[in-house]
Amino acid sequence: MQRRDAGLEWPRRQQQQQPLPLAAGPRAAAMAPPSGGVPPGLGGRPACALLLLCYLNFVPSLGRQTSLTTSVIPRAEQSVAYEDFIYFTVFEGNVRNVSEVSVEYLCSQPCVVNLEAVVSSEFRSSIPVYKKRWKNEKHLHTSRTQIVHVKFPSIMVYRDDYFIRHSISVSVVILRAWITHRYSGGDLNVKWEENLLHAVAKNYTLLKTIPPFERPFKDHQVCLEWNMGYIWNLRANKIPQCPLENDVVTLLGFLFASSGENTGIVKKFPRFRNRELEATRRQRIDYPVFTVSLWLYLLHYCKANLCGILYFVDSNEMYGTPSVFLTEEGHLHIQMHLVRGEDLAVKTKFTIPLKEWFRLDISFNGGQIVVTTSTGQDLKDYHNQTISFREDFHYNDTAGYFIIGGSRYVAGIEGFFGPLKYYRLHALHPAQIFNPLLEKQLAEHIKLYYERCAEVQEIVSVYTSTVQQGDRRQEACDLRNSYLDLKLRYGRPSTCRALLWEKELKAKHRSLFQALLEMGLVTVLRNQSESVLEIGGRIFEKAVKRLSIVDGLHQISSVVPFLMDASCCGYHKASYYLAVFYETGLNVPRDQLQGMLYSLVGGQGSERLSSMNLGYKHYQGIDHYPLDWELSYAYYSNIATKTPLDQHTLQGDQAYVETIRLKDDEILKVQTKEDGDVFMWLKHEATRGNAAAQQRLAQMLFWGQQGVAKNPEAAVEWYAKGALETEDPALIYDYAIVLFKGQGVKKNRRLALELMKKAASKTLAGEYFHKAAQGGHIEGTLWCSLYYITGNLETFPRDPEKAVVWTKHVAEKNGYLGHVIRKGLNAYLEGSWHEALLYYVLAAETGIEVSQTNLAHICEERPDLAKRYLDVNCVWRYYNFSVFQIDAPSFAYLKMGDLYYYGHQNQSQDLELSVQMYAQAALDGDSQGFFNLALLIEEGAIIPHHILDFLEIDPTIHSNNISILQELYERCWSHSSEESFSPCSLAWLYLNLRLIWGATLHSALIYFLGTFLLSALIAWTVQYCQSVSASGSHPTPARAPRDPTAPAASPAVTPAAGASAQDQPTVTSNPEPRG
Repeated sequence: MQRRDAGLEWPRRQQQQQPLPLAAGPRAAAMAPPSGGVPPGLGGRPACALLLLCYLNFVPSLGRQTSLTTSVIPRAEQSVAYEDFIYFTVFEGNVRNVSEVSVEYLCSQPCVVNLEAVVSSEFRSSIPVYKKRWKNEKHLHTSRTQIVHVKFPSIMVYRDDYFIRHSISVSVVILRAWITHRYSGGDLNVKWEENLLHAVAKNYTLLKTIPPFERPFKDHQVCLEWNMGYIWNLRANKIPQCPLENDVVTLLGFLFASSGENTGIVKKFPRFRNRELEATRRQRIDYPVFTVSLWLYLLHYCKANLCGILYFVDSNEMYGTPSVFLTEEGHLHIQMHLVRGEDLAVKTKFTIPLKEWFRLDISFNGGQIVVTTSTGQDLKDYHNQTISFREDFHYNDTAGYFIIGGSRYVAGIEGFFGPLKYYRLHALHPAQIFNPLLEKQLAEHIKLYYERCAEVQEIVSVYTSTVQQGDRRQEACDLRNSYLDLKLRYGRPSTCRALLWEKELKAKHRSLFQALLEMGLVTVLRNQSESVLEIGGRIFEKAVKRLSIVDGLHQISSVVPFLMDASCCGYHKASYYLAVFYETGLNVPRDQLQGMLYSLVGGQGSERLSSMNLGYKHYQGIDHYPLDWELSYAYYSNIATKTPLDQHTLQGDQAYVETIRLKDDEILKVQTKEDGDVFMWLKHEATRGNAAAQQRLAQMLFWGQQGVAKNPEAAVEWYAKGALETEDPALIYDYAIVLFKGQGVKKNRRLALELMKKAASKTLAGEYFHKAAQGGHIEGTLWCSLYYITGNLETFPRDPEKAVVWTKHVAEKNGYLGHVIRKGLNAYLEGSWHEALLYYVLAAETGIEVSQTNLAHICEERPDLAKRYLDVNCVWRYYNFSVFQIDAPSFAYLKMGDLYYYGHQNQSQDLELSVQMYAQAALDGDSQGFFNLALLIEEGAIIPHHILDFLEIDPTIHSNNISILQELYERCWSHSSEESFSPCSLAWLYLNLRLIWGATLHSALIYFLGTFLLSALIAWTVQYCQSVSASGSHPTPARAPRDPTAPAASPAVTPAAGASAQDQPTVTSNPEPRG
């Protein structure tokens, strides 16, 4: 296969044509035959592409006198003398706004002289920008010279300015000229392409282009307004930077646990923003040059025909280039899509290793593929194979999406994906690739885990096979009698105590041997894998039973070894328990690495809670998990696709997922059990024929709601009783659905259709058919999430975050998660705090919001329990997790606002975040949120404008804090649910009283009254002072009281003015005798 040039792109049919012969000599003329006919080999071909190809085959002259003149006549006629010629001289070799060109020509017949300038850019080619032609009928057989001023567009000559906004970068500028005879097809009215075909002489030259930022500015002879000129000058000399972009794409930066099912990571490439890179990518659509490098850890080879590793799905939902799969034998199956529309596949000669980390590098370079697998610490051990093809591959990595792992078309591998890098425009040798195993410590832990588990599985399988063989020999030898039958039925199951194990092995797996010796094996299992899994399940149940006692959390450290053994046996519920214990430090030393290990192991084992835990951590980017919505979607979609199947099969430990908050006492009161008052009352009413009670009772039994154990068979009996006896349309419809799906009863579609028709005749038929449509939205939600993650539909633009939200919504309805939540709720209602804390921690780590807020509530009620057994700040962690969920409760925002306001343990005070939390609670309609915001303003805090906009409070209308306070208190009062006076109403009343009092104090009447009173006070004071002063100047002596026995006193004599007080006589009422 011929490789095309990386420059201008020419049609294939022209690449195989022989170039036209070149004429030698510095000024060789191309002469026309005497007949003036069309030269052979030029008629009926595309003009522009052919001639441009011919021109580019010559050596450019770069604007000086050209030495290349193309002959258009056969070689056999070169000996005939011809006079027609044309050549030109460009005085300036560069492209200028007006380039002066001297054209010298000679015509032997009446002719037309043509001059044209053609340019090519990075996106388009052969664009004519200048054309000129003139006639020559009189001056024949004479050499003539004409000066032509060729004017080029400003956008390819000058720099950007206010008028020239986007100058273009030109790669090639060709100036060409030719002569045609008027009587042999050359005329002014003939099209340029046809005129060129009849040329009797022609010539061309290449002009040197100038990069955009080396060009001069154009003098437009226009004056700008001062403001426009100033704005332009601010950025006139700033060179715009090309987007910093390369062709290396990291498709996966963290480990991905692939369970071997039909779910995987979806990635989509955008076009390059850098125009050069995008132009290169487009040129290589039929000549792919790229490299893929990824790390893998395989547990098994493919159990089906093919298993997906990395493959491209185009816009038509068909496999594209590249598509890499794993076969049953361990070979790589590499598939390509050809340009001609077919597919081509090849299989490697070597197999890839199992249970060992290795790097797979696949390099495409046109029709050559190089496949390399490298192992070892230095990647020195490798297999290499080179495959060559003679076909053209079609490669357009933006017209579709990539899938890592499984999809709805093919199952994925069983193992782990490591870092994956994609070089979109380079074919690299493995030594040139930089793709280290970033999470090396975690990858090493995974390898050690499976090495240990191989020993555990071998011990369990040898033990079970030995015990079963011993039982069969013993049964064959023993006489059959009633005693042995009773012993076999009721006696202690036989165990194996005589197996010769190595001491080191016994010491290494002490807990496993203890569990095996205490376990009875009475069930004959079908194969080895089932026996190992069953043993793991029994070990797990025994461990969980120890955790369910009164002080169960105290037993965690002792049951961890048993959970590890159960995990190694493939029972990955134990893996999830271990992951939560280590991630939260639940009575074990907190170890984030061990938590990641067991989460990934559980996710690989398709454990539902582990997959939800991984999906949630990657969705939020918490606990050292990177934020990756595509990776989160891979985990959530695995559980979301299983949720409707789990609901239909009704197998295993499942319960309906209910939103029951421990803060809501009313909801807690209606929780019941089979012997509870609520259930017994419903059963009594249902027996009496109450249709509503029958339907509610059947729903509780069918889904396991309100604490009632799931019992589909009993639920069907109540559905049937209500449908056939009361003929209630709701019960008829529900019973028909149960019969149609065969849930809890034998499938009977005929009777189901008859009941649906009967329900249709009832008044509520339309309503319940509408409910049926809503009930089928799980599948519709999954399809919508698929469209959002792939972006292959125009009506669904790609939105990975929205895809995760939709799949998360479906996955959180899974019945196995509901069972864990129900066990936690039952333990809480029974007062078993240890068990309630355990199960709510398990549910909260999956990312379900109601369990997170309930766990935080438990930690608030029992802070001693949380502090003793949890190594994380329980209240802070789970309230903080809950406020980042969709539709989080308002009390969670209020709680986080309080924690930010007061500070909490290691968290310092943060008023800005506190305001945000209160504002979110207020936006949800919580009056406490408005009240807390108002209190912050009262304390002097400033509410940012974006928060006011968030609350739809216009800062222009409410320009001061008083106005904002009024608005907040009014909204608080309007959202308050209390009928009597609430804190909001009292605060509003107090604020308004303060405003009235303040307004009164500042009114004009108060100023007038104050002035009047002050004046009266001053006048009275002056008068008083005057009266006191007057009385001091003319004193009047005090008169003594009259004595009836005394003689009449003479008139008082006024003392002299200078007399002192001592000189004044003293009058007494009872004078004493002298003596």
